[in-house]
Amino acid sequence: MDESLKNEKLMEATIDQIHQYMEDRELTSRELVEFYLKRIEAYDQKGPKINAVIKINSKALSIAEELDKEYKKSGLAGPLHGIPVLLKDNVDIKDMETTAGSLSLKDFLPKEDAFITKRMKEAGAIILAKVNLHEFAVWGETVSSILGQTINPYDLSRTPGGSSGGTGAGVASNFGMIGIGTDTINSIRSPASACSLAGIRPTVGLISRAGIVPYSITQDTAGPICRRVEDAVKFLDVIRGYDPEDPLTAWAYGKQRGSYVQHLKKDGLKGKRIGVLRSFFGKEKAHEQVNQVINKRLQDIQSFGAAVVDLEENINADQLINEVSVHLYELKKELNEYLEALGARSKVGSLEEIIESGNFHKGIEENIKIAQGLSIDTPEYQERLVKRKQLRNHVMEIMAKYELDAVVYPHQKRPVVKVGEPQVDRNGVIGSVTGFPCCVVPGGFTEATAEAPGGIPVGIEFLAREWDEATLIEIAYGFEQNTLCRTPPMNVPALES
Repeated sequence: MDESLKNEKLMEATIDQIHQYMEDRELTSRELVEFYLKRIEAYDQKGPKINAVIKINSKALSIAEELDKEYKKSGLAGPLHGIPVLLKDNVDIKDMETTAGSLSLKDFLPKEDAFITKRMKEAGAIILAKVNLHEFAVWGETVSSILGQTINPYDLSRTPGGSSGGTGAGVASNFGMIGIGTDTINSIRSPASACSLAGIRPTVGLISRAGIVPYSITQDTAGPICRRVEDAVKFLDVIRGYDPEDPLTAWAYGKQRGSYVQHLKKDGLKGKRIGVLRSFFGKEKAHEQVNQVINKRLQDIQSFGAAVVDLEENINADQLINEVSVHLYELKKELNEYLEALGARSKVGSLEEIIESGNFHKGIEENIKIAQGLSIDTPEYQERLVKRKQLRNHVMEIMAKYELDAVVYPHQKRPVVKVGEPQVDRNGVIGSVTGFPCCVVPGGFTEATAEAPGGIPVGIEFLAREWDEATLIEIAYGFEQNTLCRTPPMNVPALES
């Protein structure tokens, strides 16, 4: 493929388009990897300095060459043949460091791949790079002691959301085709919202957590962050499945027969009933632009054949974080068990030793010290678990009362924050606390400014019943295909040949 044509055609390309280019003999896996490596070279530490990539896989080009040889013999090696993946650096891949963004874990080399990494490789994917995250995934600005602050490619003065902001900023900047995030409260959907991407947080148990640095056994999951819902769903198909190392995945067995791809329906909104959770909309001046964008999209949803129902129920996202979420209560136990299992391969063996080492970004100090003082062996923790069950029942009652297929709301009530500020007004906690599946899709942009010449992305979030990814996908894909709100960031344009 001609170099200038390649730069144009590969920008924002989907998995299907890439495989068609390969079939037409216009593109090889090696050329695709080279395309993304050139973009990383041009934009990650130069130019806008997105600062998303922790480490490039030194074997990526040789893996691509082997896939090209295999393709000549027998065609595609799998559904992700030759597709470069950005891997959040709390997910294990053999022979590459897993640091969780922390200097306290620097030089730790996993002995084997995480379950989802194995699935990706078996499907023909190429792990292109490990990318930044908010250290230990404990908050949402994507700053770490291992790399520093990742920047939002749409507005270089803002964060990319988080904790999976390296994945979000990287995929949005076309540093890789698809990416993996993890999500304990908002962490897949926050960067998807902030970077005009599709991010799916599946039902807890659909995807194995084995080989992923843990945070909360109750709320942790992994999931895809992609430029299109179509790619996210194809990625989800690959990484889901039963894993004896994560017994919770047994609950997913039999919940979905066949591929989720069958639910990619352009008319997926037709006949659906969707409830608007109005208590998740802000009421201050800072919320006006997001409200305008989301309200316009709600009108679109109706025009595409769905019934939109305003919900009177008053659910408060901040209250859910402060009074129901169990993330900080479980962090010490889960992280300690993970580190103890690493033995001498890790410089630290517990959260307490991490704190004592001082080898972490000061921005997480308050949270990890709070977590060190909390325990699951307390009445407060048990009370939160009870409130979690009550919330799950309450959401199901809302769905039944209004005969809903899904609930919708802005992922974030106001634009993602500036660098140096803490994230505020995020709504994703309802999905993480209930464990129900949810998906953020690009909903549009705020007004253009000097810092954000194309505006700041606004993400719309859909939440469905537990194990009902099929309906969620139909709604998210139908919405995306009929609105096509994503546009690539102006700060990282196609490279000149």
